[in-house]
Amino acid sequence: MRKTSMRVLLCSVALLVASCSGAAGNGGGGGSGDNSGAGAAPAKDATLTLEVYSKFTDREERELNKVLDTFKKKYPNITVHHTGNQDDDKLTQSIQAGNPPDVAISFYTDNLGNWCKSGAFQDLKPYIDRDKIDVNQIPEAVREYTTFEGKRCAMPLLADAFGLYYNKDLFAAAGISAPPKTTDELFEDAKKLTKFGPDGSIEVAGFSASMPFYGNLAEVWAPMFGAKYLGPDGKSGLAGSPQWKEMFEFQKKLVDFYGADKLEKFKAGLGDEYSPDNAFHKGKLAMALDGEFRTAFIADTAKGLNYGTAPSPMSPNNSKMYGGGLVTGTIIAIPKGVKNPGASWELIKHLTLDTDSLVAFSNGINNLPSTIDSLKSPNLKHEAQFQTFLDIYGSGKLVTKPSTAIGDAHLKAVNDFAEQWVAGKIPDLEAGLKKVDDQINDALAQK
Repeated sequence: MRKTSMRVLLCSVALLVASCSGAAGNGGGGGSGDNSGAGAAPAKDATLTLEVYSKFTDREERELNKVLDTFKKKYPNITVHHTGNQDDDKLTQSIQAGNPPDVAISFYTDNLGNWCKSGAFQDLKPYIDRDKIDVNQIPEAVREYTTFEGKRCAMPLLADAFGLYYNKDLFAAAGISAPPKTTDELFEDAKKLTKFGPDGSIEVAGFSASMPFYGNLAEVWAPMFGAKYLGPDGKSGLAGSPQWKEMFEFQKKLVDFYGADKLEKFKAGLGDEYSPDNAFHKGKLAMALDGEFRTAFIADTAKGLNYGTAPSPMSPNNSKMYGGGLVTGTIIAIPKGVKNPGASWELIKHLTLDTDSLVAFSNGINNLPSTIDSLKSPNLKHEAQFQTFLDIYGSGKLVTKPSTAIGDAHLKAVNDFAEQWVAGKIPDLEAGLKKVDDQINDALAQK
């Protein structure tokens, strides 16, 4: 199963430095090092091979191969060779060495700013303009995470939206008739759903306050409170943000209810996020934040689980955003140095804008189809709980993580702070957030 960018997927400093080095080999949009124009589409009888790198493995790799095979209908003489299990480090190294794949697929949007700025990923605007592509087919937040500083150097290949999973049997036992819509309701429901053992230990947590943990990441919680990572000036201003303060005070209230030591002990005894022993699968967590892909994990390893899905609860101060939430996803691009960029674009266009291709891939791996037309397709076939995420994706209330030239360093800094905050190691919230601001802004200033 695909593991999304929402885990603590922290790219190495070596990757970031390498990507910014500009040593990506020759070849650009026109195949000669010039990114200003669009490479010509291959002739229908052209015979060539396109190499695709992705992180997909196992079943998901096979599903992508099925979709890649449909490209043959458009270009029967083009062979597509797909190499899976290629992470961002391997991708960057191939570009540096001047031997890039013709098409690059990454699970993580966090490195996009770095790749765009360095030129490691080519500007796709000439192709989009030439082919008169309507980018409004892609939701605004998704357009945001596939661009950097106005430069479109990637397209979305399916998407992930985050919402609330809840155990219907535990809800019924606690007398709760519907999932919470506000964070106030989330807190009250969490208290009702939590079960303590005779020794005071946590047996079932209504909702975990630990962070980072499973889908509990600052970037997943932030849209619930309307908290933003960067201000209009492009700098971090967490310490001056009422929304970030509200979020961390809510987290502290949850921690105080459980007890920090009890919460840590409970977390330590839980199964891995992507194993059959996931705490939500096992009824140890009554509510959890997660992406639409969780439905596939449950169908595969927890078939008897009686669960529902709903949009993430919102702060009462951010109630207008109910129905939306965080969106991220897989990105696909033309690396610098490819020999046939026009052919690469034709494959990218087929994978990201052809409704039948998007729907088939969505059905295959339980991710969201990334265009408005594909979202409405009657051929989408998913579990009933998946519909919640289709609705979130089409809500017009999506929020994404900002792309920066420092990769995910800003995300890591906030999640590290949250972990220390939960543990009670930060006595002054505002002072602690100011240190995080300084850390992030120092990193931004060096780029």
